[in-house]
Amino acid sequence: MFWDKISPLYDLFENVYNHKVYADTGKKVAEFIDTTDEVLECACGTGAITVCIAEKCRRLIATDFAPGMLKQAAKKCRKFSNVRFKRADITRIKCRNDRFDKVVAGNVIHLLPDPAKALAELERVVKPGGQIIIPTYINMSKKSAGLAVKFVEFLGADFKKQFDLESYKSFFEGMGYNNVEYHVVDGRMPCATAVITKK
Repeated sequence: MFWDKISPLYDLFENVYNHKVYADTGKKVAEFIDTTDEVLECACGTGAITVCIAEKCRRLIATDFAPGMLKQAAKKCRKFSNVRFKRADITRIKCRNDRFDKVVAGNVIHLLPDPAKALAELERVVKPGGQIIIPTYINMSKKSAGLAVKFVEFLGADFKKQFDLESYKSFFEGMGYNNVEYHVVDGRMPCATAVITKK
């Protein structure tokens, strides 16, 4: 699996190419996390966002489909006692409805063949009044970002979608989500965080 193969080098690539955005996206997500929150993070990758959530929440279950990514994330979060790591599929989350105060899925929507299925699962497992927090690189917004995407695709990544801010907003509107806030962390490859409050 591509993401297993690159997991030991992923942070190095991100920090060299896009450090400010990579670091600040986790901080932005953490602004929406309260100390009483029970949080589910899907597609946690190497734990760049996980660390920021763990510092604030009561309890966090961090999941990814790639065991290599989970291994890197667990190393990064070893000082936290409130985090549990599990292998999981974002399109088939094995837990009851309305369980979590917040759910986070960072930089994965553009990789999924069926993002609607993933969004439905995220909505199912968050409590009414809770938030679905989805940071995604808007890699069509700058030429340098497009070159980086081509390089990662050359290595084996499979991008199903690419966004700029307007097409990212249109994506959620097309899925029927109209109560969405957007927050952009700008940099070489900017990241837009969509925040959906479940009714």
